[in-house]
Amino acid sequence: MDRVVLLDKRGRKWLVALEGDTVSVRGLGVLKIEKLRTSIGDAITIGGESLLVLRPSARDLAETLSRKAQIITAKDVALLLYYADVKPGDFVVEAGSGSGAVTIALARAVGETGRVVSYDIREDSLAVARENVRRAGLSDRVEFRQGDVRIEIDAGADAVILDMLDPWNAVHAAHKALKPCGHLATYSPNMEQVKETVLMMQKLPFIEVRTVELLERELEVREQGVRPAFASLGHTGYLTVARKVLRRV
Repeated sequence: MDRVVLLDKRGRKWLVALEGDTVSVRGLGVLKIEKLRTSIGDAITIGGESLLVLRPSARDLAETLSRKAQIITAKDVALLLYYADVKPGDFVVEAGSGSGAVTIALARAVGETGRVVSYDIREDSLAVARENVRRAGLSDRVEFRQGDVRIEIDAGADAVILDMLDPWNAVHAAHKALKPCGHLATYSPNMEQVKETVLMMQKLPFIEVRTVELLERELEVREQGVRPAFASLGHTGYLTVARKVLRRV
């Protein structure tokens, strides 16, 4: 099913599924699907207000999520996908599901031939993530499960992504589940979590263990000149990555 994003002058966004003849959008009213289809990349007028009709980007999908938990920021998601080497056709295991932001990014990265299994111990979190993935049109490549990855993870994974309070307790299960040369990535907000995770990784045949923190600062570009914005996006979390081998040399 096709989807579009409606963007107003204040930066507000609505994700709209193009199904049927009309669609009711909260805050905007009833819109004609054909009008939206023929206006992609252009502006339409609704109730006297002009809105752009856009094809949904990864950023759009993240910004139109129904949120339950704080999501991993875009800068960290991009680095996570890079270091975990997530690509089309991969099988990726994720824990926990949260609001589904990382799930959506993973599902887009693995493509139509890939598969994502997302675990969470809370059914309410799974329900929110499942609905967000459905709204993004990616349900066909994502499976949600209520379970504990500290006990067991599906075997044959190309990558395992852990966004949980105690990722170190799932490192053994992750190593067992990963294919040789598969990648493990964990996301933690504090250094003690990182320490415990890295120490556990070092007990197993993982290589290229690395922890990074990514800071982001936007620039304000004006005719008078360019300068850094006063408000920068500082600490959000630490990304720890590792690669499975059968033995270290």
